Amino acid sequence: MWSPSTRSTWRSTPSQAERGPGIPAYAARRYAASMDQTSLAEADQHHLAGRTREAILAYEAILATEPESFDAWYGLGHAAASRLEYGQAVPAWRRALRLRPEQARLRVNLAKALFAIGHVSEAVREYARAWREGDATTRAAALRSLAVIVPGDPELGNAAILEIRRHWAEAEAAGVTPLAPAHRPGAKLRLAYYGAFFHERNWMKMYMGVLNAHDRDRFELHLIADGPPPCAEAGYRDHPDDRIWEVGGLPNAELARLLAEAGIDVLVDLNGYSHQARLSLLLHRAAPVQVAWNGMYGTTGLPHLDALVGDRWSIPPEEEAFCSEPIRRVAQTYLPFDVFYPTPPVAPPPCLEAGHITFGSLNSAYKLTDPTIAAWSAVLRAVPDARLLLRNRALDQASNRADLLSRLAARGVSDDRIALEGSGTHDDFLRTYARLDVALDSFPYNGGTTTAEALWQGVPVLTTIGDRWAGRTSRSILMAAGLGEYVAADGAGFVELAARLAREPEGLAQRRAGQRAALAASPACDPVALCRELEAIYLDAAALSRA
Repeated sequence: MWSPSTRSTWRSTPSQAERGPGIPAYAARRYAASMDQTSLAEADQHHLAGRTREAILAYEAILATEPESFDAWYGLGHAAASRLEYGQAVPAWRRALRLRPEQARLRVNLAKALFAIGHVSEAVREYARAWREGDATTRAAALRSLAVIVPGDPELGNAAILEIRRHWAEAEAAGVTPLAPAHRPGAKLRLAYYGAFFHERNWMKMYMGVLNAHDRDRFELHLIADGPPPCAEAGYRDHPDDRIWEVGGLPNAELARLLAEAGIDVLVDLNGYSHQARLSLLLHRAAPVQVAWNGMYGTTGLPHLDALVGDRWSIPPEEEAFCSEPIRRVAQTYLPFDVFYPTPPVAPPPCLEAGHITFGSLNSAYKLTDPTIAAWSAVLRAVPDARLLLRNRALDQASNRADLLSRLAARGVSDDRIALEGSGTHDDFLRTYARLDVALDSFPYNGGTTTAEALWQGVPVLTTIGDRWAGRTSRSILMAAGLGEYVAADGAGFVELAARLAREPEGLAQRRAGQRAALAASPACDPVALCRELEAIYLDAAALSRA
């Protein structure tokens, strides 16, 4: 694999860790030879004791002589998954399910592993089968996960997203009696935002500028924290009139009761499907007005919502038929970001020194779907001397790297053109952009925070118009930033755009030099303007609910 930090070293043959899905076979044979008999009980004991490497060796030793052992394949998959080696867990669990296809709960485990490394369509199919065939507990688990991941399935569309999420909402609503409190009299609206990530600067850059900008003469702000409370490190500017709630672990019914008793007028979700258990709070109708903003990437499927906030680029009018809630559009992007922490300076494009273009992406592994891999491979075929740098946490694990390399190889991309890097600090990820000339988006699940950060570091981000909300978040940010030229009409246009930029290294340098300043002055970085629009939405919805 190519390493961008050592440009003169190219290696066409991957190591065993990169090539194979797990521990080399010779190691398992050696392990077996060192034992009189490797039993399932011993392998399981290693696993239960947390000795997962030893467990993997033991399971593989058993399978060397008992290739039809369901228990060994099952255990191997679990041991691998516990090490986040999803690329090894997937083939083990596939084999186990061929032996015992009735194991619906195992399909849930397989689906989770598939999703983690970008095999989203297959993951959806496995979850759907577990939902059809499993017991009540398995069905509930499968449906919860389906509702989360379905926007990222390139084989399904808006109708399926609505159907699945409505099924989940109906299941969650069983036994819930909505409170439906009335508006209390008062000059100020009591506005509550609830979220689990108030302490995370990377997450809150899409929100904190709005929260800080609220007019405290018209709104009494309540911040409901499931995790650590808002802090200066995450951009929060303390205000003496704000009310901070710390509610981690509080059941939804109890939290809903407390919110209703506090007279909250408008309740806004900041988690979306990233914290699905708390999303169900909205089923309790704890406030007269309930609003969803970010993190949904499609309809919520929930009743009792008075608005889902989007924009003209993320949700066109003809797609409102696939939404369970009213859509309220803001004038610019619904995802402006506020960079309130130190960031590395914008670096010149590395192609000026390297002599070749480096494309790349720091998007999460679950977004690297088959259409994404196909599009990126087409770009590399169109630019034969280009390299591809990918970085995400899943790439810490050898089997996950091997899985990704094999998918690219199947589309004609040799691994000597690819650099794979794993986890690091937020600052590490930001510094990675100095080694990218052009960032490539993922489909149908775009970057969001990743797109914003690449642009802030001066790197162009190429995307497409998209066929669903999840596939239009980058477009929303780019259009608000005045960078619509980076939005291709389709996959062919995406490849053509990437190839054109690769032919213009000096143009890349000019774009890069001025991009941060232009971005900072654009609506893409104007949370105050969005705050004023959200306030109008909240006031209108409150007036309507009083009527």
